Amino acid sequence: MVDARVSRRRLLAAVALSSSVTGCAGTPDGGSGASESAGSTPRGTSTGPDRARRSAASESTADVAVTEALTGLANPWGLAVLPDESGLLVTEQAGRLLLADLDTGDRTTLAGVPEVHARGQGGLLDVTLHPDFDSTRLVYFTYSVAGEGGSTTRVGRGRLDHDRGRLTSVEPIYTARPFVESNGHYGSRAVFDTEGYLYVSVGDRQFKDFGPNHVAQLLDDDLGSVLRLHDDGSIPDSNPFVDDPDASDAVFTYGNRNPQGLTIHPETGAVWETEYGERDGDEINVLEPGANYGWPVADNSCEYGTDDPVGVPHEERDDVVAPVYGWPCGSGGFPPSGTTFYDGEAFSDWRGDLFVAGLAKRYLAHFTVDGREVTEVTPLLADRNQRLRDVTVSPVSGHLYVAVDADTAPIYRIAPAD
Repeated sequence: MVDARVSRRRLLAAVALSSSVTGCAGTPDGGSGASESAGSTPRGTSTGPDRARRSAASESTADVAVTEALTGLANPWGLAVLPDESGLLVTEQAGRLLLADLDTGDRTTLAGVPEVHARGQGGLLDVTLHPDFDSTRLVYFTYSVAGEGGSTTRVGRGRLDHDRGRLTSVEPIYTARPFVESNGHYGSRAVFDTEGYLYVSVGDRQFKDFGPNHVAQLLDDDLGSVLRLHDDGSIPDSNPFVDDPDASDAVFTYGNRNPQGLTIHPETGAVWETEYGERDGDEINVLEPGANYGWPVADNSCEYGTDDPVGVPHEERDDVVAPVYGWPCGSGGFPPSGTTFYDGEAFSDWRGDLFVAGLAKRYLAHFTVDGREVTEVTPLLADRNQRLRDVTVSPVSGHLYVAVDADTAPIYRIAPAD
């Protein structure tokens, strides 16, 4: 809980837009510089670009086979495999939702998807399935939408009519507030936990007031937060701030900059999150209800183009939660997007490991996880030298599917080698 608050009017007046609609420091999602600077080092932290890239050039081809499951996609953003592996749902940022056959490569552009605000980092973003998809056929998706005051992140859902190639009963179920005049930092991932709660990440929309009045440090909006909802978009009574009249009831965590990864630990059920820092400062977090993750008052970033820390180290404040793994300023960073725990059968040695899609670093990071101890091991797809946006695991085959962020992009399949 923070003491300093500002009104919605002041928030809107204070927004500082990026000079480029595609982000800062040369990458569309807040990439990283490479000069040295001071900063705290979270447990499990990468301490330099050489460590982050170690063994990248010697990716083993003896144990895995990488193939192109799909080709010719336009900036795919989110992936969801149907429970029986009868298809792969793929969002394209410009606004198309595809249903692809993983055996033939054929795909259908599904009708019924609402209009999206495809500007800058916005568009049609994540996609996920209802936990009881076999009976409900419900597909959930996040997207940016324009309205009075600018744009924001919205959550929608619809029922998949496989035979007719469309979504039916499409409806918005939650709209993050407020709308602001920015086309950046929408988040946005969506994931259901083992209890059926829906978590949705919302970015800080590139506000540059790096102090206690930054939107990510205020509770009276949804920006710079991870939200928790019921499957119909209503607010759980157990959310941490429902009894605070000055807070958004949907907020589960705050102090998050631009979270583009959410996944559920297969054993503990905890929600794990990845988010971008400013210059470096990228993070892997384990989410706790009501927790403040520090952005921007406690952080490991530097301001773009400088060696100046954005905030104090996490360890200097007892009211914030430090990342379990991070890339501090001077490390070269690792802008992380989609993430997943491996819970398949195809690679028994990987069960419980964490995979994170890397944008500027252009590989699929692979981490072993022991409680909250996170250790990076040999990455995958480093030899492809492509920006990676999302990763998911098939519940049937146990194969990994990885989306490349490019105008003409493939979806890679990672399977055991023959």
